[in-house]
Amino acid sequence: MSKERLYIFDTTLRDGAQTQGVDFSLDDKEKISVALDNLGVDYIEGGWPGANPTDTEFFQKKHSFKNAKLTSFGMTKKTGRSADNDPGLSALMNSNTSSVCLVGKSWDFHVDVALGISNEENLENIRESAKHFIKNKKEFMFDAEHFFDGYKANSDYAITCLNAAFDQGARWIVLCDTNGGTLPHEVTKIVTEVSKVIPGKNLGIHAHNDTGNAVANSLAAVLVGVRQVQGTVNGLGERCGNANLMSLIPTFFLKKDFSSKFEINIKPNNIKNLTQCSRLLDEILNRKPNKHLPYVGAAAFSHKGGLHVSAVQKNPKTYEHINPEEVGNSRNIIVSDQAGKSNIISRLKTIGIDIKEDDPKIKKLLEEVKDREFIGYSYDGADASFELLARRLLDEIPKYLTISKYDVSVKKDSTNKINSTAKAHILVDGKEIVCEGTGNGPVNALDNAIRANVENVGKYAKYLKDLKLVDYKVRILNTGTNATTRVSIESTDREGKSWFTIGVSPNIIEASFKALVDSLDYKLYKDKAPANNK
Repeated sequence: MSKERLYIFDTTLRDGAQTQGVDFSLDDKEKISVALDNLGVDYIEGGWPGANPTDTEFFQKKHSFKNAKLTSFGMTKKTGRSADNDPGLSALMNSNTSSVCLVGKSWDFHVDVALGISNEENLENIRESAKHFIKNKKEFMFDAEHFFDGYKANSDYAITCLNAAFDQGARWIVLCDTNGGTLPHEVTKIVTEVSKVIPGKNLGIHAHNDTGNAVANSLAAVLVGVRQVQGTVNGLGERCGNANLMSLIPTFFLKKDFSSKFEINIKPNNIKNLTQCSRLLDEILNRKPNKHLPYVGAAAFSHKGGLHVSAVQKNPKTYEHINPEEVGNSRNIIVSDQAGKSNIISRLKTIGIDIKEDDPKIKKLLEEVKDREFIGYSYDGADASFELLARRLLDEIPKYLTISKYDVSVKKDSTNKINSTAKAHILVDGKEIVCEGTGNGPVNALDNAIRANVENVGKYAKYLKDLKLVDYKVRILNTGTNATTRVSIESTDREGKSWFTIGVSPNIIEASFKALVDSLDYKLYKDKAPANNK
């Protein structure tokens, strides 16, 4: 049985750019578009030529995509102008793209209130815009803005708007849930009705996530006829975002209800690049990835409960709906106070420690983890601190820096400027080395004292020079004057892989100090630094 073709339309560079806090540079757009093309999407909507200098320059460049069609975006012509004399349409016509996507109103309420024109004038604008590009041999797509709301309010007029473009030869008619308020059962019903008028092979879906149903709405639309699906990487987009292609693509490819009926252009080897593509976008945006994203998130295949881990070890399908490697992700066994023996063994194997199941050290480590978490430690996200704890209990890690004492002070001068200074006494090979630092706060000063003066720490200097603190978080675990503080630190080096350490104490400085020392020790261990000879 032959499969029907599904087309993936990515709008990260256009709709995704409307996300609060997102501003793509020209270089950003180049990197993302290349990654999307390598992934194998069918269309890349690059932006709106003429709307801003970055988009205009992006479309002036020649792109040699292997898989995707670069698509320019704009809106239907304005009332009172011919399509030939509309500046917006001219910018699209002159862009280096074979495909054009225009947005137009399909809700009579918006035609009246937003455009201030008659329903017939709106239809004329759609017809003439479509005719203009089709006669000039451009693949034409019509984004029917607020279609689902328009259909509910006046179905006859909403359908007439679709036909205004389709009757002129539009390749794609895209049904847009612009405010994200439509639910899956409504999408199913409305798309079923629309497909009686316009063939499914010409229909697309553009869903926003304001009810958390963008992916579900897209899947529902496909099941009743739609054959083009629009979305963004990581669900980027205005307000609550757009349909997340990092969820839709693997669902189409790996889930039998879809894979048995449909085929997409993305090849099996490229599906394995989904996680990398997801994290590339976050890296470009300089933001922390959402670890709970389906399929590609760092926690998507994490297991914490002891019974779950035991079951997963026997048969991963028990708690994993796919093999994480299929999308380039990996399994993560979490160690916590809910952990059982199987968690510990699995986690030890992950970090390269092969130990027998009946080794008494496993019980000792499990008890130590539970005791520490009782007083505030949490090893869910502190992978480096757990590895250090495990290796120390198993006598598999040498002694590195020994910090005998430290001093931190905060002073406010007559100009109200606050100065923080720190001094740390470090023992290396029996010799005491004093490191001093200043900072905008006591923790920053202590960090600088230890890290920014690495040239003073003898044989360890070359190992610590590229060490960087990426993130610092403080959490107060209980209230009152004797509150316990938990500090989490994310560190990285020139290799680019981050590690996380943790410290707990009633004193925030001491908690920070413990997390900092763990970060130093982990860096020295992973780089195979020599032991500290006392």
